[in-house]
Amino acid sequence: MVKPGDKRLGTVRFFLQRFSSMARRFLVGIVLLLVVGGGLIAIPDAREKLSPFMPSFLVQASTPSGKGAGNRTRTVPVRVASAIQKTVPIYLEGVGTVKTRSTVAVKSQIEGQLIEALVREGQTVRKGDILFRLDARPLRAHLKEAEAVLARDRVNHNKAVADSKRLAILLNKGYSPKTRLDDAQTLVDSTKAAVRATEAKVELANLNLDYATIRSPIDGRAGNILISVGNVVKANDTQPLLVITQTKPVNVSFKVPERYIDDIRKKMAAAQLTVEVTTQSSGDTIATGTLFFINNEVDTSTGTIELLAQFENADERLVTGQFTRARVLLSTLNDALLIPSRSIQINQKGRFVWIVNEANAVELRAVETGPESGAFTVLANGIGANEKVVTDGQLRLFPGAKVELKDNTAKGGDKTKGGKKGGKKGGKKKASDKSGNDQS
Repeated sequence: MVKPGDKRLGTVRFFLQRFSSMARRFLVGIVLLLVVGGGLIAIPDAREKLSPFMPSFLVQASTPSGKGAGNRTRTVPVRVASAIQKTVPIYLEGVGTVKTRSTVAVKSQIEGQLIEALVREGQTVRKGDILFRLDARPLRAHLKEAEAVLARDRVNHNKAVADSKRLAILLNKGYSPKTRLDDAQTLVDSTKAAVRATEAKVELANLNLDYATIRSPIDGRAGNILISVGNVVKANDTQPLLVITQTKPVNVSFKVPERYIDDIRKKMAAAQLTVEVTTQSSGDTIATGTLFFINNEVDTSTGTIELLAQFENADERLVTGQFTRARVLLSTLNDALLIPSRSIQINQKGRFVWIVNEANAVELRAVETGPESGAFTVLANGIGANEKVVTDGQLRLFPGAKVELKDNTAKGGDKTKGGKKGGKKGGKKKASDKSGNDQS
């Protein structure tokens, strides 16, 4: 218990007074806000000025009924577009990656000192171009040594053959035993085998001498040179001298949903399928290739299947590892009905659009959408050709609302007139346009 004179009693009283003061201020603020808001809505002029910034249900609720209600109802500024009919290509799209057809890590096949590098980083090389040279002097010495041994073995073999022939003559005349001829024939066979072994050594020495000149095995573009002139390289070292990547042609790998496998196979059986790719830096098609491969299994984690398309890439705009968007033309819709995609709204019942009739009043119309084509969406049903749909300003609309059609070309306001000389009028126009953009 808190006794009289206790210091804690003063602290409790202080907090109670502070809390009651804050509560009174809060309640007074709420009452003032309600009074001011109700007064502004009740006053017709104030209501008309605030209606562009009020939600549609408040505008509808605050609109007075009676004979003069129509004259005091403010029209909602909107932008519209007409539904059009045209032929629409249906594309199957997927995110892809550029893959090279061949990548070679150039390594030395012999050990030796690197004395010359004839390739530059980033250089385009052809198959057979000289890239590096190794010191060939030890290899030439090994070649001469092998050639000398080969010459000696050939002489020994020729002598053994001649001796064998003489012993055969003597044996026929009865001057020599059969064993001596057999020994001579054995020596002929052994010297012949020695000649073949030495010929192989000579061939290997010639091959190593050729390996001293390192050539490009493919056409492509050279990467970074990973060793400097003067270093001793080892045969088949873990670190390559250079990496060459084939850049023409290249493949693009991309994945599509597995439900389109049958359609793609039918199209490939009838004719070659053309694949178009775009990159992040360019929204337009930068290359056109041919689909040539469908993977033999579906990725169960994503429900997609991999496709491969080949591109000539003559200008080398496609770089290995680059992300792209690839699309395949599957079919074409004739006389399809299209509206801007931004005009389609969603509620609890599904997708709908606002239709503007001849009396410049709007009505809500449920629609069934199809595939997209750029900034437009194909409609299966719901509206007719040339009907006008609202593309901007939908948030303040309600069924039967009157609208004011604004020029689509002046979206965002005329900055030349809304500057310093535009004053308040230009500022209001800019604010209204900004509100419409946010709502769309």
